[in-house]
Amino acid sequence: MKHKRLREPAETAVRKCMRLQSTESCLIVTDHERQPIGEALYEVANERTDDASIVRYPPGDQHGAEPPAAVAAAMQAADVVLVPTKKSLTHTKARSDATAAGARVATLPGITEEVFVTGLDADYADIKQHCKDLYAQVSGAETVRVQTKRGTDIVFRPGGREWRQDTGIVHDPGAMSNLPAGEVFVSPETANGTFVVDGTMMPHGLLEDGHVLEFEVEDGTVTEVSDDGVREELEAAAEAVGRDAYNLAELGIGTNVGVTELIGSVLLDEKAAGTVHIAIGDDHAIGGDVEAPIHLDGIVRDPKVFVDGDEIDLPSGV
Repeated sequence: MKHKRLREPAETAVRKCMRLQSTESCLIVTDHERQPIGEALYEVANERTDDASIVRYPPGDQHGAEPPAAVAAAMQAADVVLVPTKKSLTHTKARSDATAAGARVATLPGITEEVFVTGLDADYADIKQHCKDLYAQVSGAETVRVQTKRGTDIVFRPGGREWRQDTGIVHDPGAMSNLPAGEVFVSPETANGTFVVDGTMMPHGLLEDGHVLEFEVEDGTVTEVSDDGVREELEAAAEAVGRDAYNLAELGIGTNVGVTELIGSVLLDEKAAGTVHIAIGDDHAIGGDVEAPIHLDGIVRDPKVFVDGDEIDLPSGV
């Protein structure tokens, strides 16, 4: 293999997480900036099946931008799709159409070689169990309240929307996961309160100690943003979709106990056990009804989570 240190995580992704079979087709979708990871995945997939292929295209302008039509069509036609790209395809019509057609899809948005190597070095059976245990605590909740010492105090109402588990085990037709994986999440029908990001959030990456980003939420819409950089990204998205860019899109709870510190990668940091992440923008691919060209996750450290008034146990991590 050309990139030897990428061999082991590629095997974990292809053989364990996706469980690619010799009779299945596998498509790797990558871009110019993540090509080494794409090639590592392709090489392992090509050892498992004679029907493996790789497509590459220039990185999109922003997370959630649709890939070229030919790429979207190829995703729908494959049994297994792995997507290591700089910009996320998780919240795209191309991805949701592929899973609707029965493809098993794993997206690796913003993946770096460091995150690929460290994030796939995990016991995914263990992560799956942590997801199952947490799901049992939150499923069916009328309200979920998140509080922190730094000022987060926000109440989510899932309503009729279902909690989902991102276990990294993608063995069933139509299943989808991020890799690295490890979270239980919901797109709430509404939310009210304040959340304070003190972990990782783009466009900043890992926030320095004492640097926090504050958000006010009313009736499921972000109404105030303390940070100029985040505000500019939301305003740019709002030029295309208006108020939907400010939709409170997701509440996620990390379950990956293998992530012992935040490193500035949203993909990895949002999975860290002992953290919560809250997202703004698109939610149509995770059980909501808003389509927007943006999905911004902010990681919140050391939260307390209350389900219908009772504090629940979170997996221990960072």
